[in-house]
Amino acid sequence: MVSRIGAVIAALTITAVNLVSSQHVQADPAPLLPDLRQAPIGCPGGHDGSPLLCRAWDVCLVEDASAPRGKCMYRGGTAQAVRLRFTTSIDNVGDGPLLLHAHRDSTATPTMNVRQAVQSGVDGSIAGSYNEARRETNSSAYYEPAPTHTHWHLLNFEYFQLRTPDGGVVVTDRKNGFCIGDRYTVSDYLEHRPADLESPAGKLAQRLDGHMCEHHNPSAVDVMFGISVGSGDDYKHDVDFQWLDLTHVKSGIYDVVNVVNSDRALLEKNYDNNTSSIAISVQWPDGAANPPDTIAEAPSVRMIRSCPGKARCAKTHG
Repeated sequence: MVSRIGAVIAALTITAVNLVSSQHVQADPAPLLPDLRQAPIGCPGGHDGSPLLCRAWDVCLVEDASAPRGKCMYRGGTAQAVRLRFTTSIDNVGDGPLLLHAHRDSTATPTMNVRQAVQSGVDGSIAGSYNEARRETNSSAYYEPAPTHTHWHLLNFEYFQLRTPDGGVVVTDRKNGFCIGDRYTVSDYLEHRPADLESPAGKLAQRLDGHMCEHHNPSAVDVMFGISVGSGDDYKHDVDFQWLDLTHVKSGIYDVVNVVNSDRALLEKNYDNNTSSIAISVQWPDGAANPPDTIAEAPSVRMIRSCPGKARCAKTHG
């Protein structure tokens, strides 16, 4: 009986400490917020040179338009679709980690709710669970069973669009989620980059290094997503749905626009760098204005300029 009472008291004490810690972070006078920076389109993660030199993009003729990762055709045959594929990368250049805890009460619910944990600027603590993280978000998470994924995805984290120079949307991506972790480091000098592996931020960084979002665990009821300060998450151009469909796009000048945290569901230090764009020229063979009924050759796609931090690139101002 004494041991049971002791265990109950210990459990209540731990709960009380967690609640106090969470309330303390919520009331923190100087929280350490992340800052998500949409890296230049088509650049590999951590690239610190000219974005015009980035070549992590291509034009892919696909035989099977239903295949999200269809094999590219390079000679002969007839294509069902034309895809502009490109690498996208998101850096965290803020003062604190981006950390999201997702949870569902049972496996009967297919999706998880998501809360954001914000690092305390007072003692450096970071909420370690969904219950401790008090900041609700509009985000959700689901398990992606596709063979190239088989892990949990955070929804509505980033999107891509092909737009006219005046901002009209021509094509929107079909990508539906991201497994977020530390995949590379950025070259920026950042005061709060985790250095002490025994600190809360250091321990979190070790967990996020190569994080696979409960890989092969569709029965999970908890999963975390995050990016440490000074790290980033990238998706290579040959990953499922990492493309925009050009099959029915006319010849012309367009913007390819990538936006992270577009609805500001996630609390950040700065939202001015959440968008990046490139201006491209699309030209179908033989100077045709419209795509052919039967596609045997890809259109010529040329990057005109890259505009990190801007939603418009094709149309210059001033």
